[in-house]
Amino acid sequence: MAASAFVVADATASIIRTPLATPFRIATGQHDELANVFLRLRSTDGVCGYGEAAVATHITGETVEATLANLRAAAAALSGRRIETAEEVCREFAPAFAGNHAGLAALEMALLDLSARVQGVPFYRLFAPVAGKGESLCFETDITIVIGSLEEARAAAARFARRGFKAFKIKVGKDDQLDLQRVLAVREAAPDSELILDANMGFDVERMLAFLDRLDRRGVRPALLEQPVPKSDWAGLAAITAALAGSGTLVCADESVGSLADARRALDSGAVSAINVKSMKSGFLEGAEIARLASGHGVKLMLGAMMESALSITASAHFAAGLGCFDFLDIDTTFFIKGPLAHSPYLDDSGRFDLTGAGPGIGVEPQFG
Repeated sequence: MAASAFVVADATASIIRTPLATPFRIATGQHDELANVFLRLRSTDGVCGYGEAAVATHITGETVEATLANLRAAAAALSGRRIETAEEVCREFAPAFAGNHAGLAALEMALLDLSARVQGVPFYRLFAPVAGKGESLCFETDITIVIGSLEEARAAAARFARRGFKAFKIKVGKDDQLDLQRVLAVREAAPDSELILDANMGFDVERMLAFLDRLDRRGVRPALLEQPVPKSDWAGLAAITAALAGSGTLVCADESVGSLADARRALDSGAVSAINVKSMKSGFLEGAEIARLASGHGVKLMLGAMMESALSITASAHFAAGLGCFDFLDIDTTFFIKGPLAHSPYLDDSGRFDLTGAGPGIGVEPQFG
């Protein structure tokens, strides 16, 4: 058998739940617990690979139930199968996950994790650096300040600043006046930090520009503005991007770009100056294609996440390390959950990832019931 080939002895998909430390609120909804679908593939040699689907129904319309059914069908199809090239099998199964990219991400994650473990290499080695870049094994994530009260924003910002976080992503889009106060409170608590605003489609053009003007008059200019308007409002994205040209604030597409085709549209139209790549939106293989395309066009890149445990977050860290092209890292959700699924072996309490000593595969093994 080739060094990278393996036979899947059995495959299991199940829902694993864990409580959150605090509700994760954004403009379009909230998570009260982590309830994700996990996939385990075991080879005939006893090596296991793991994948995770983080379903955000209020954002993508996917459901946990449909994702579980899709992954169980894939698990049945994979059991007993010899895998020569994991990437080819991922692409073979992709059509079965149309409209369920979180499920596709879990399948790709598990197959690639098992392949990396069989080869004895870290997960990041499966992703060649983007042209002109190199592996980047040490980097820091931002930390999210979720929708909430002024007091909650102030306390969270102070707590995370004391721990050493240097970039804060503030969720906005529900209440302009309160959001303004929350942003100013974060700036006061962490005066030297980089600020990112994430509207999660909560504004229109006029309100967004007025909100930014109010911040600017108070001496606050975010480094990046993420998805200010609804995902189909390409004209609105373009208008905000044009208005902010030369200001130092990038306009980033998140919900608007879930596929390579979406990324091409964003680049061809000049609607944004940055793109947020997430495995749960596009899977790992198409996500890498999006990153390579955007990087080749000189567009800045953010790597983001849904409500993901340490398994998926660590896989994303490997993805960032291998490609080496991300300007903004927003892979912080482990800081919002409780229990063993909050622990990544390569992430410290200040948000710093260090994969220099990474072992084979992703390096996280969730416990199945």
